[in-house]
Amino acid sequence: MRKIVLTGFMGTGKTAVGQEVARRLSRRFIDLDAQIEAQAGKSISRIFTEDGEGAFRRMEASLCAELSAELSSELSAQQKLVIATGGGALVDPAQRALMMKKSVVVCLACGTDEILRRVSSGDAKNRPLLNAGDPRLTIERLLSLRAEAYSAIPWQIDTTRLSIDEVAAQVIEIAAVITLPVRYPGGAYEVHINDGLLEQIGSGLRAIGVPEGGRVALVSNPVVAPLYAGAVNESLRLAGLQPFACLIPDGEQHKNLATVEALYERFLSGGLDRSGTVLSLGGGVTGDLAGFAAATFMRGVRFAQIPTTLLAMVDAGVGGKTGVDLPRGKNLVGAFHQPAVVMIDPAVLATLPTEEVRCGVAEMIKHGIIGDPDLFVELETIADYGLKIEDYKLQIARALRVKIDIVEGDPFEEGARALLNLGHTVGHALERLSGFKLRHGEAVSIGMVAEVRIAVELGRADRALAERIETVLASWGLPVRSPPFAAAAIWEAMAHDKKRRGGSLRFALPRAIGHVEITEDIPSVLVQSVLHSMGARGV
Repeated sequence: MRKIVLTGFMGTGKTAVGQEVARRLSRRFIDLDAQIEAQAGKSISRIFTEDGEGAFRRMEASLCAELSAELSSELSAQQKLVIATGGGALVDPAQRALMMKKSVVVCLACGTDEILRRVSSGDAKNRPLLNAGDPRLTIERLLSLRAEAYSAIPWQIDTTRLSIDEVAAQVIEIAAVITLPVRYPGGAYEVHINDGLLEQIGSGLRAIGVPEGGRVALVSNPVVAPLYAGAVNESLRLAGLQPFACLIPDGEQHKNLATVEALYERFLSGGLDRSGTVLSLGGGVTGDLAGFAAATFMRGVRFAQIPTTLLAMVDAGVGGKTGVDLPRGKNLVGAFHQPAVVMIDPAVLATLPTEEVRCGVAEMIKHGIIGDPDLFVELETIADYGLKIEDYKLQIARALRVKIDIVEGDPFEEGARALLNLGHTVGHALERLSGFKLRHGEAVSIGMVAEVRIAVELGRADRALAERIETVLASWGLPVRSPPFAAAAIWEAMAHDKKRRGGSLRFALPRAIGHVEITEDIPSVLVQSVLHSMGARGV
């Protein structure tokens, strides 16, 4: 239902594309310049000649404000709108922010030669800015003056070699993007979710303030880089940025300070400085390492994320927690370093191994248990059909909303954020004892079963709840039994977990779907007994 706004320089196709988008979506089309002419009772050229450009800009600003309003006028009451603006309408930062607040704004771009060809063959009389002097020089001067304003718009399409139909299709695809804002003390960032976002990475970084020519350290691993680094690099270069590769080994066993030190060396060799950006392309391990390196290199540089696993998309990519492991436990060294933007392209999940998809589903189920009973029921319902989720985009957004609500209220993990550790107190211990051969999502699945069983033993949950959670996890092919480690060894591994507080282990215990509580001081014998009942050795 959000308005779709097309902006950009003259001759980029805003009106023609806008009309086609409106036709395809059965929406009302409004051309800002035509609307101004109707209100003024004269052409744009006459307004410039008789009243001056200042008068035109005031009319333009007034109309933008009206179209940005909710229900205050006949125009803005029509929520299903496609709007084409004049080339200078959104150059003013306040006007641009107003329009972007409630609309999907797409900036159309075009090469200078093609712009000149298009405006020369069109109605040149109604382009008053071109009436004085050499048209090419005027175009080049205006493009230079407006470059910063245009680059501040996240969604960009170069129409130079595309047909109206092709551009319209891309606009409709962009309009389908789900954008979730995340607020934290001192700032905010956005999470964008949609198929095909890899092609928009460059414009996304420019829109958050990465300057033209900015150095971008693209941190990835040998599994992901061959698949997607090429497309990301192309998008960055087209946006005028300078990426350089920073390849790190794949796997949790490499999530350590030695890998971070190697990243520092690569940053220096690549010319990264305080104005640069670290961009993570990979799963949770890559994101944690890249984020921690960004947080500590030169006392902190800009960080952005492209999570490529389902688990990272619904969990690790949001919240600002970065870190590395020590031999005695996971994530014992880290920092809070919020990303500047997170761009999620669910299309990359097509290359994700089935077992990794399951790991992501484990986190989605976790979020359903914590704060979205309807999401849990949906995953429970479709589990019998294996891994066929109809629309990952919607599922990812719902799972993320649970996490966003929690991290916004507790950005530094001082209270409620511990709810997100459901399954992790036991899960992290199992990962460590397995030498990280047990995947994170698999370990969390076992941990959730253990923790709901602990809740049952404490009289805080019904046995039916434990059976229900265990059933849905097993239906997705996730493990629900403990590896045959000694229960005492699992308890000892938990003792080194960073979630300890004042010497006590904290557990997130489910009491119902949508209701989880933090509990401390659970007797060791009870925990070990539950683990033993799940397959651990000894008591």
